Amino acid sequence: MENRRMVLVAFLGLFLFLLYQAWETDYAKPAQTQQSGNASGVAADAAGKASTAAAGATDVAPAAGTLTQQHVQVQTDLLMVDIALAGGEIRRVELSDYSTDKKHPDQKLALLDDRNGELFTLLSGIAGSEQPLSSNQSSFTSPQAAYKLADGAATLDVPLEYTDASGYSVRKVFHFKRDSYEIGVTQTLVNHSGKELQAASFLRYQRTPPPAEAGPGFMHTAGGFLGIGVYQQDKPGSSDYAYKKKAFKDLDKAEYDVKQTGGWIAMLQKYFVVAVIPPPDQAAEFSGKKNPSSQQPYQAQYTGVLAPVADGTEHSYDSRLYIGPIAQGKMEGVAPGFELTEDYGILKSVAKPLFWVLSQYHKLTGNWGWSIILLTLTVKALFFKLSEAQYRSTAKMKKFSPRIKELRERFGDDRERLNKAMMELYKKEGFNPLAGCWPLLVQMPVFFALYWVLAQSVELRQAPFILWMQDLSGPDQYYILPVLYGISMWVQQRLSGQSATMDPTQAKMMNIMPIFLTGLFLFFPVGLVLYWLVSNLTNILQQWVIARRLEAADLKKGELVKK
Repeated sequence: MENRRMVLVAFLGLFLFLLYQAWETDYAKPAQTQQSGNASGVAADAAGKASTAAAGATDVAPAAGTLTQQHVQVQTDLLMVDIALAGGEIRRVELSDYSTDKKHPDQKLALLDDRNGELFTLLSGIAGSEQPLSSNQSSFTSPQAAYKLADGAATLDVPLEYTDASGYSVRKVFHFKRDSYEIGVTQTLVNHSGKELQAASFLRYQRTPPPAEAGPGFMHTAGGFLGIGVYQQDKPGSSDYAYKKKAFKDLDKAEYDVKQTGGWIAMLQKYFVVAVIPPPDQAAEFSGKKNPSSQQPYQAQYTGVLAPVADGTEHSYDSRLYIGPIAQGKMEGVAPGFELTEDYGILKSVAKPLFWVLSQYHKLTGNWGWSIILLTLTVKALFFKLSEAQYRSTAKMKKFSPRIKELRERFGDDRERLNKAMMELYKKEGFNPLAGCWPLLVQMPVFFALYWVLAQSVELRQAPFILWMQDLSGPDQYYILPVLYGISMWVQQRLSGQSATMDPTQAKMMNIMPIFLTGLFLFFPVGLVLYWLVSNLTNILQQWVIARRLEAADLKKGELVKK
């Protein structure tokens, strides 16, 4: 196989990779539902009954943007939270460090929201054996209408209370911490009903599909996986867990349900995750489904196991929430397996070290754009010897181009005789055309891993570079960088001289490739295009230097022959 064919295969591989990413976004194979059961069949049955009772809490959920009940406002250093007293439901969570878009920096991103026709909320409650003991229809009270994390304080507790006419009450306390996207939830059932109550806690995220943000094509901002993720136990009693994902579109076809010990369930979207994390040693049921109601079509729910609460006693249920960004290298401390939400695809083992290097350069420069350039140069330096072999092979191929052209003219369409003659030429001259192929193939996993790093890291979201490039995660609004990339690719092709050794059909494909990739890169994030542009410019410099060295070596060799 000739070097030029390998180049075409590499470009085809890149295109198919990007096409696969676009397909996976919409049609990824769903994780298989695993009914794993708890250690006790009774516990599993109790969890199922609690889940059924908890489901009644959604029967008359209020529509998005139509709430009239009172709310409690909570402010920490990272979060602005709106809690409805109806059900003690978290209706809105703004992230103070993230804006909705680059044009409106003061408009903070609402990860949970109930406004503008959207609905993404968190309901917590107590399930009974037949019906919810507290739900979104329970009217809670609060000592204050607003809470703020005080300067110098490490924590903030927000208490709510509901008293039922049947004689029991529910206390709910949200625990906030400084410099944290975690929220603790403690629900306490106080039983003075005159009878024993069967109770379990539940927490449920429910949402409408988010609207697609600006940025068409493969790399739109709302791209990536959109659905639920579960840290799922392999089998009852096992200490092994696996990370399973199921897209919202798959919930249209079938519900997801698993009973196990520990783990967590989350709703995921590009850059961000919201999760329910129950105690790791307690039995739990995790479920995800599409509801028939148009107001909250998708939900992800955790339900505990029903257990008796005797009259005159109380019982508390603790869980944690995470509502925030998928910050690289910071998810491990949230919960076991939570770092798996850092979705770098199948090349995670390559991508994570690359991001670590990128982050170190960011500490040095304070700018993600310069960090990408330094990372690109580092990668090129590591692969210099491989690239040198590739460019030497390309230069030698260019040297043989007149003779290869002569062979093509001599044998015409007789491909068998042409290939045989070319192999004899390579053998005679001691030239292996495959020498330039393998370096390119070896580097492809690194290129694809970098694609994941630059496309999925929230740290690069809306990150500025220089001049007109003020958002590395969005496309170049003036198309300057993609055009420069296309020009650099064209120059690289002319410098290599590969088209001179190709048949007309292959030459046309190579000539079209810069135009094709320029059009594709119009929709790519600036950070990705910057990487490819710098990589191309480095390639051009390397090719030019190596070509000059080979010319000097040939000249010296010719002088020695004359002598």
